[in-house]
Amino acid sequence: MWETILSFHRIRDRRAPLAYGEWRAEARGRLNGETSLLSALVPQRGYFPDFLTPVQARLGLEAGLEALRATAAERVRGELTLLSAGGTRSVRKDPGDRLATFADGGPGRLGRLVEAVRAYHRAAVEPYWGHVRTRVEADRALRGRALLDGGADELLSSLPPMVRWRGPVLEADYPVERELRLEGRGLLLQPSFFCRTTPVVYRDPALAPVLVYPVTHSEAPAVTERAGPSLGRLVGHTRSAVLRAIEHGCTTSELARRTGVSLASASQHACVLRESGLISTLRYGNAVLHTLTPLGGALLRGGGVHADE
Repeated sequence: MWETILSFHRIRDRRAPLAYGEWRAEARGRLNGETSLLSALVPQRGYFPDFLTPVQARLGLEAGLEALRATAAERVRGELTLLSAGGTRSVRKDPGDRLATFADGGPGRLGRLVEAVRAYHRAAVEPYWGHVRTRVEADRALRGRALLDGGADELLSSLPPMVRWRGPVLEADYPVERELRLEGRGLLLQPSFFCRTTPVVYRDPALAPVLVYPVTHSEAPAVTERAGPSLGRLVGHTRSAVLRAIEHGCTTSELARRTGVSLASASQHACVLRESGLISTLRYGNAVLHTLTPLGGALLRGGGVHADE
């Protein structure tokens, strides 16, 4: 749900063409009126209602949509009032406005919103989900490695430059002045492909704390991650072992040790796997960290690569 709503910001944002330009053009061509209601609820910048990104979406899109459908009417009204206060529209004074129409739409309004979000997701996000997931999972592996290497301090220090750990305070570049006290609650760190420039948090401090931050972009999103032309070269015992060694993430040096090959050979094998769409590589300090893409994971789970090949 975070990726879906934040992508709606990006699809109307003409900046950062290298990261989103091609995706934006392709996704717009798939849209067929799905954005009308979303445009009323998600302005191009600034606050959008917290109920659009329910925590239940951690279990998947459908779980998130059902949580959205079940949002209490009082909460909907309250967050729409906050939304209208941030712009020129008024929920109460302009009944012809799309926001006012939605606010007064009765019980069926959330059903209409759910269908609009689902249709938009299918058109603009779902075709690119493999690529989005690859970048997010690579970032998660990077943060997990930092946590194992140096604990919470290292993890928080490893976040992108717009987030700075100055214990006991985590500072972040943000459009407005805000202070969020955890008060014993945990903080969910949510890397996001479509988040850009500044992190995002819930407006309501009573909600479970979440910090959504941008992943590192190395290429534009592509439709349905597929194997590249190098897949035919993926034969033999060594490369099969290399792919399996990367299953839980590793640096090139660790890959060489795990498979018993030279550093140069490990780097070459990783390059072929990356060109084939089976692994992703991100910089980790002075090294690089390799992780499986969904395609690489599916190949391992499906039995396509065995240690004795």
